[in-house]
Amino acid sequence: MGILTRVEWSEWATPIVPVIKKGKAGDVRICGDFKVTINPALHAVQYPLPRIEDIFASLSGGEHFSKIDLAQAYLQMEMDEKSKKFLTINTHKGLYQYNRLVFGIASAPALWQRAMDQVLQGIPGTQCYLDDIIVTGKDDSDHLQNLQRVLMRLCEYGLRANKEKCEFFKSQISYCGHVIDKDGLHKSQDKIEAVLKAPHPQNVSQLRSYLGLVNYYHKFLPNLSTVLHPLNALLQTKTQSKWSDSCEQAFQETKRLITSDVVLTHFNPSMPIRLACDASPYGIGAVLSHKFPDGTEKPIAFASRSLTTAERNYAQIDREALSLVWGVKKFHHYLYGQRFTLITDHQPLVSIFNVRKGVSAMASARLQRWSLFLGAHQYDIEYKGTKLHGNADGLSRLPLKLTEESKAMDPADVFQTSIVSQFPVTNATIQRETRNDPTLSKVYDITVHGWPTKGNSLYPAFAARREQLSVCQGTLMCGLRVVIPSKLRSKMLDTLHEGHLGTVKMKNLARSYMWWPGIDKQIEDLAKACPGCQKTQNSPPLAPLHPWEWPSTPWQRVHVDFAGPFKDSMFLIAVDAHSKWPEVVLMKTTTSEKTVSVLRTIFSRNGLPEQICTDNGRQFVSDEFQKFMKLNGVKHITSAPYHPATNGLAERFVQTFKKAIKAMDNDTISLQHKIDNFLFMYRNATHSTTGQTPAMMFLKRNLRSRLDLIKPDVRRDVENKQFVHMNNRQTRNFQVGQEVLARDYRLEKWQPGTITTRTGPLMYTVKVGDNTWRRHADQLVDRQTKSSLLPVSDSPDNVPDVNDKVNDAVETAPLTSVNTNDSEPQNDEPDGTIPVTPEQHPGSQRRYPERCRKPPQRLDL
Repeated sequence: MGILTRVEWSEWATPIVPVIKKGKAGDVRICGDFKVTINPALHAVQYPLPRIEDIFASLSGGEHFSKIDLAQAYLQMEMDEKSKKFLTINTHKGLYQYNRLVFGIASAPALWQRAMDQVLQGIPGTQCYLDDIIVTGKDDSDHLQNLQRVLMRLCEYGLRANKEKCEFFKSQISYCGHVIDKDGLHKSQDKIEAVLKAPHPQNVSQLRSYLGLVNYYHKFLPNLSTVLHPLNALLQTKTQSKWSDSCEQAFQETKRLITSDVVLTHFNPSMPIRLACDASPYGIGAVLSHKFPDGTEKPIAFASRSLTTAERNYAQIDREALSLVWGVKKFHHYLYGQRFTLITDHQPLVSIFNVRKGVSAMASARLQRWSLFLGAHQYDIEYKGTKLHGNADGLSRLPLKLTEESKAMDPADVFQTSIVSQFPVTNATIQRETRNDPTLSKVYDITVHGWPTKGNSLYPAFAARREQLSVCQGTLMCGLRVVIPSKLRSKMLDTLHEGHLGTVKMKNLARSYMWWPGIDKQIEDLAKACPGCQKTQNSPPLAPLHPWEWPSTPWQRVHVDFAGPFKDSMFLIAVDAHSKWPEVVLMKTTTSEKTVSVLRTIFSRNGLPEQICTDNGRQFVSDEFQKFMKLNGVKHITSAPYHPATNGLAERFVQTFKKAIKAMDNDTISLQHKIDNFLFMYRNATHSTTGQTPAMMFLKRNLRSRLDLIKPDVRRDVENKQFVHMNNRQTRNFQVGQEVLARDYRLEKWQPGTITTRTGPLMYTVKVGDNTWRRHADQLVDRQTKSSLLPVSDSPDNVPDVNDKVNDAVETAPLTSVNTNDSEPQNDEPDGTIPVTPEQHPGSQRRYPERCRKPPQRLDL
């Protein structure tokens, strides 16, 4: 439709929030959270919205009225080319910018109102308030003529209306909270219906709430105590009282008083607007008011309704949030485009719906959706204690009954059902065990009915997360994660450890699907107690490593190596340097011909890489292999002789692979089955270097697993990061012309020589006698360093044997080794191989080389 355009780069990028639509399950609406990016920095356009009195004054004398509703109003306004960059959103598929005005921008109402006033300028009997146009005339002929001019003007400017919401030639019409007909302007019954039709109080609690509503406006009601005396008497008597005729008379009189013109005031956009909302276990109420200069409040309109059956099962925080959202929707025509104050007596909502904060990732799906809706309005949120919140509290305790209960399932319920119902541990099982669990059953009830004031001392592990707890379809949720009952937790732990992953990967998986108090500690204990994992413990790394440059695209550089002989077989290992996606092929023979054949099969699936890194095995240095690389345009890089750490990414994966297969020795499945299980779990587990799973980085999607049956595959916005594994060990640096001892692998001795050239950060060429050798820094020793330990001579016979104790002073770099138990905060799979010397960066041993450093990017506001 041309609304969005893909861009490669942008100075501005707004995070998105996916919202599940109410219609077909699985449909998602993408919305930008502009309240944390553009709106705080935006100098909003100031254009006054029309006053209600001015609108109706221009419509006086009309016989019939027509109302035109514009379809997707803002998306019909094209953006200036210079402004499009500010409306860029950051999605899982990259950056996209809006070409049309989008809902949620602070300036949108003023921009739209100004444009519509220009479009309809000069047409008599016509007024526009945002996306609603009202048309009338002195008679039907004049009305029809005005209507025709409006429609022609809309067609001229390319604007479209929503036919289903339009009304034509009505004798009376509801507009901006008022009713207008040929006799003039009338007070809309909807404003006071919530009070006039409020039911009788059924208990003392409801009576107190109603009296709180009436007393809230006592300053405007003379002799109120006399009128309320029969109702107050019901609270004072110690015996059971009955609702008498005097009580009924007082009840009706107070309704008349608080809906009279003495209390009610007309809406004025220039005055401060306040919306007080509250919820009870069975109803919600809202009061729209003006605050006058003397500090008093006068109501503009009242609203209330009963909760549906599904809404009564909401957690207390969700019911309170529902009252705010419903109140804003109810009084949309008064509030949209205006700055107003939201008032609630539920303090956690002040933080969750704070206009200066982004949508919390730990909030429930329902609260995330509502927070995004409120983000399109200009509001401040304020906390008011329950005792001072009597006007909204009274309406929520005596709500109007719903004429027809909505049977549509809440999108959050659809979402929760889809993540639980199909799992082997079914939704019914989780609900049953939650009810039987002595702790969770009480936490469930507290979550639904509200936490007590001193709730932190009651179930402290759950009280600390009280703002994240919610209830969906009878299941207790912590944010987007299912709270697992104690009886099912061991089964969930076994599922997490099925592929013998380390602690970090297990925690990352668990944080996407499930939660219970102490889950992190239990995961750590499980990994430490696993017999298979214990047998494959590894030592920490011994040498600092310089990382390879991280490729910008998948399958650009591939590290290849052989693992084995292992389990009476050989295994070809290929790891993508960008995504860490591994390929493992079981091989009986490892000839050049067979190696080329296997790689050809892998390349047929994944494409030809730009570079391939291997060691100096016979298969990889053969003419046949070199010819295969050259014919396919692949650059072949080999590691330094006798220094396998250069190919660290493949070597490190070989260790991880072997330990996982060894840990599955007791599993009664075939070797290929074990390989498949390991690859499946590894590709779907978050990698600590990239922060994403190899499957997501390589295929742009996660592999569907059994864990997806309890929770949907929610795509989250992540940033690719690289953790550089380095320690403070000193590396050696040699200068051209320096005399050194070079390792001779033919005689297993050290030979004297002289540095001739430096070919890399840690690579040198050494003149030894008549020969020139290429050596790594780990294979060289300064001769002066060893002068006090042995005589220096040009004769190889005077060089001590490699087994002598003097070699204890030689600092070598063995194969990179990282503990695969993944215990925090250890990061795994370092793919770097080249150490950075302190001589290259004086005063620091942990900085990148100058060629890799980039200036910081700053945002100029």
